[in-house]
Amino acid sequence: MAVELSRVRPYGDTLDDGAVQLSFTLPVPTGEEARQAALMMAAQMGLKNARVVWMDRIGENFTYIILYAQSPHWVDYTAIQVVKPDYQLMQSSEINTFIKKNLGRKITVLGACIESDAHTVGIDAIMNMKGYDMHKGLESYPEINAINLGAQVPAEELVARAVQEQADALLISQVVTQRDIHVKNLTRLIELLEAEELRDELVVIVGGPHITPELAKELGYDAGFSTGTYPEDVASFLVQLMAGSVKQQ
Repeated sequence: MAVELSRVRPYGDTLDDGAVQLSFTLPVPTGEEARQAALMMAAQMGLKNARVVWMDRIGENFTYIILYAQSPHWVDYTAIQVVKPDYQLMQSSEINTFIKKNLGRKITVLGACIESDAHTVGIDAIMNMKGYDMHKGLESYPEINAINLGAQVPAEELVARAVQEQADALLISQVVTQRDIHVKNLTRLIELLEAEELRDELVVIVGGPHITPELAKELGYDAGFSTGTYPEDVASFLVQLMAGSVKQQ
């Protein structure tokens, strides 16, 4: 069945039916009043034919809601323009060969979750030897001196370690985003690097489930990677940028 990409809508049972599933919590007791409040919320969101399909108490005076509804809205998929890191994906063996041929020396990469962020699953997936999903991390690359500093690394400590190790690149992971704390942390790191006149000396990359390429560029990073990124993606971009073969947007 042909899809009209200039008018894309969500669907559930049949194409273009606008069906959506929405879940949220209301700070009210579980009961019929909570159900009606959920339906009123759906109506104010512009959703049609809403119905609550699950409702449960998750604490005193808190109710978890799941509802089905129909959205009358559509988007023009053909008009979407996304800023993405422009690089050629290489496999690990190709990356090591690229480093030898184009950079002529091993490179040093520091990875860290900075400030209050204690969630290392992302940086571990990129840095650690075992990697994830059959993609080994940067520690397994002979031409990369990969140093994973782990969680809750103060920005000042990371900058000092970058100087000590004569690092070529910093890989920053930010998972926690409550109250935009990730934006504050990432901004602070860039400000410290600029104050130490190190920003132009380092490739600085950020990753996390809520990181977009646009946000990364806006905050002064060379690139941003999100969920589904493998070590080869980050390493390919990094070494090609260092070699001057990446077109920065």
